Amino acid sequence: MSVPTLRPHRGSRTTLFALSLIALAVSQAYGADAIDLGSVGTSGGGAAAVPAAAQNAPSQNSLDARSAQSTVSDAFIRNYTSPVSDYSQILQMAPGMFSFSPNGVGLGDTKTTMRGLPDSNAVISFDGIPFNDTNGVSHHSWVFFPSQFVGGAVIERSPGSAATIGQATFAGSINLLSRNLEPQRRTSVELSDGSWNTSLVGVEHETGQFGADGASNLLVNVHEMKSDGYETYNKQKRDAISAKYQYAVSADTAVTAFASFINVKSNTPAVKGVSRANVNAGNYNLLLSGVPNTPAYFGYNFYNVYTDFNYVGVTSNLGNGWKVDDKLYVYRYWNKQNYNNFKYDSTGLTPTTLTTLSGVDKLNSYVTKGNLLRLSQDSSLGTFRTGLWYDVADSYRYQVKSDPRTWIDAPLPNFSETYTTTTLQPYLEFEFKVTDRLKVTPGVKYASYKQDFNHLQDCSTVGGLGATVNTSTCSITKGVGAASVANSVSYNDVLPSLDVHYQLRPDWSAYGQYTVGDAIPDTGVFDVPYAKVASVPKPTKSKTFQFGSVWKSEKYTLDADIYHTKLDNSYTVVTDPATLLPMYPLIGSQIIQGLEAESNIVLSHGFSLYLNGTVGSAKYDTGKWIAGAPADTETLGLTHRMDGWNSGLFAKRVGKMYSDNGSNHEAFAINPVMVTNLFVNYTVKNPTSFSKQAKVQFGVNNLFDRHNTVAVASAGTATSSSAAPSPADLLTVLPARSANLTLTVDF
Repeated sequence: MSVPTLRPHRGSRTTLFALSLIALAVSQAYGADAIDLGSVGTSGGGAAAVPAAAQNAPSQNSLDARSAQSTVSDAFIRNYTSPVSDYSQILQMAPGMFSFSPNGVGLGDTKTTMRGLPDSNAVISFDGIPFNDTNGVSHHSWVFFPSQFVGGAVIERSPGSAATIGQATFAGSINLLSRNLEPQRRTSVELSDGSWNTSLVGVEHETGQFGADGASNLLVNVHEMKSDGYETYNKQKRDAISAKYQYAVSADTAVTAFASFINVKSNTPAVKGVSRANVNAGNYNLLLSGVPNTPAYFGYNFYNVYTDFNYVGVTSNLGNGWKVDDKLYVYRYWNKQNYNNFKYDSTGLTPTTLTTLSGVDKLNSYVTKGNLLRLSQDSSLGTFRTGLWYDVADSYRYQVKSDPRTWIDAPLPNFSETYTTTTLQPYLEFEFKVTDRLKVTPGVKYASYKQDFNHLQDCSTVGGLGATVNTSTCSITKGVGAASVANSVSYNDVLPSLDVHYQLRPDWSAYGQYTVGDAIPDTGVFDVPYAKVASVPKPTKSKTFQFGSVWKSEKYTLDADIYHTKLDNSYTVVTDPATLLPMYPLIGSQIIQGLEAESNIVLSHGFSLYLNGTVGSAKYDTGKWIAGAPADTETLGLTHRMDGWNSGLFAKRVGKMYSDNGSNHEAFAINPVMVTNLFVNYTVKNPTSFSKQAKVQFGVNNLFDRHNTVAVASAGTATSSSAAPSPADLLTVLPARSANLTLTVDF
């Protein structure tokens, strides 16, 4: 197979490194005040002083919120996460949100659960721009946005209002925020060392405001992370750079540019999990081997992932209450993976299968371009909001059977396809100011998706397209067949929303919301012979009712909500009796419902107590639990800030869950698990004549060294269950206790 053209060009990397050199060359910062251009698409927001409890809260809702939200602060990221973390660790703090990284924090591709639903049911965006895979709405935490690039997150635990855009507003949305720019110049050097030979070296330069009238500002971060990982021979290496530049054109208009590039290399295999037999023997991390010419040899399993994310945005107050926010963007994902498709024998102790076709040569790549335009106008009647999201993604994917010892590919791929996904989402909503305290916001969004496919002749998906194919050798035995087959599909939805916000007092608000979300089917719909289907599935929809309240005082924050969501279940595959082609009707429904709450309490002598909890259910209409959905979650955090010390102890408990075995729900029961993390920071001002401050951070993840099984990644047999487990079951297990020591010096 030839190397695709979607791989990021070397010139993009050169440009990013040139930006960092330019930033470091800027030597003078001016003292003009930073310009606050306001926020397009939000409501409320007074100038009142922020209560102490809100300042110290790791996560909280806003008094202006119209739905169940949590905002995670930049201070939480900087002080209470490992320096090698990805964005999944940032999201852990919010109610009901959790994820597990079996190779260690920040050392693998981690999926986050929201209200009991997996990653593919939610939108994740960066500065409002959605990003996701194009073959299905999924996300990869170990690329795009490590913690160094993120300055906070706003988590919407519902499909949101009409203004919430994305290809999977089914369960909710997560908006990662870029780092805030600072008025003063700063250069920071970060050195970190930790368990499993994990290290990070980084340099961050903030120019402060510079140029005429201090109208420009630039922040650049460059870092390298390396680790052997907790799991055997699952090594990781990450090289990353980001740059954010802002220019204040006037008191009312600003231009912002962001660019980032990441290269991740790892030895992560396709096998996800440790065999039950090894777990039972206490070998919680036995994944790959260092012995050549054996099925699980690490040299037969390697990733190389390139990503970049870039946008230019303009925000402006246009006058007469009008504001505009427009972002033009492009991002790329190039994931080249090679792995040996080994399995375990019935004992769960011996990896098997090493042949001339047991390996897989795999690529998943796409380039996404788009524009996000938002307009709003404030008037005596209320706030009008409208906008348009336009997005085009070009994708190239293939998988080819190969010999992992030589990487000589089979003549035909398992599949090879190119396709273009075009998304168009206009929306409008009006926030009626019924009284000074009461606001009612109806809205509607039109979601249009079009996919144009070109499936190449292959071994086992669309087939020989007229040729006879030997599926064992992936070679043509008779005829020639067509080179490819083209087809297209469109999905369209109208998604309404309605919310009511009432300000009971300046420090107390309440809201109610009804909203509809959707998620489009993945591209596997056309992975059938000749890529012909009788009918395509419809997008799945979710309908959410929720009510909540937010209260803040100098010593307390408290927000709580109750929710009920009915979701379309996935589709099944049946054969059309007339055409004998596959069709995809939707089957059944799911119900998720429950209660969520979070609070931060200021104690005394610099101590604060943070708590959140959820209780509820996520079940199919048959009464069976959705896999990976807990009945309850709880978080307890104790923080302390005083005299240069900033410390935090956080414990997250996830209640009982179930895993499927491929044919039955609730096949495996997963016992409750609790993970405790500790962070101790100490900052010294002006430690030397040439440095502004020095910060030492000591962190421990999984303080009590628990080795719980948190999921069954795959069942060893079709009938395996908790009642009759198979030694070959692959289990997801908590990584052992890990510690890191980090020194950051600002100049």
